[in-house]
Amino acid sequence: MRRWVFFVPLALLAAIAGFALWALTSGRDPNAVPSALVGRAPPPAALPALEGAGVPGFDPAALGEGPLLVNVFASWCVPCRAEHPVLVEMAGAGVAVHGIAYKDAPEDAAAFLAELGNPYASVGVDESGRAGIDWGITGVPETFVIADGRIVHRAAGPLVNETAIAPVRAALEAAR
Repeated sequence: MRRWVFFVPLALLAAIAGFALWALTSGRDPNAVPSALVGRAPPPAALPALEGAGVPGFDPAALGEGPLLVNVFASWCVPCRAEHPVLVEMAGAGVAVHGIAYKDAPEDAAAFLAELGNPYASVGVDESGRAGIDWGITGVPETFVIADGRIVHRAAGPLVNETAIAPVRAALEAAR
């Protein structure tokens, strides 16, 4: 009469195992965090210029239609240092790259760019992190592709290998 009591935990375990198997094999990237900004205009807040960078501050209203990149970086960020040569290369190839120094002391960010080179057409300082909240930053580095005045792609993490760089290049090419 009470045999069904043993089948309830077994059925529950089977359901959990089935869900776990589906999650592992569905082809979804468990590290991917979607951006609510894709398809929308960039946040409008302008940021003051990074003194010593030799470029104007970051002003989304002055970005134009694109295609272009907005890269959020920090001098204290090791992955930012690793991706920096890719940004320098892209800027050298004619891609407009704009930067936001996120939660960074301006003197440290300026020293970072003086050491590694400045690929940015403009750099804004976001010491408080408020602009990062508006952009939906989950960590640095993050790179946004903007085309036709809208964010068309977000890359979370460093652009250090072809797996990370290819979608950014594809979004830039599709916008041309």
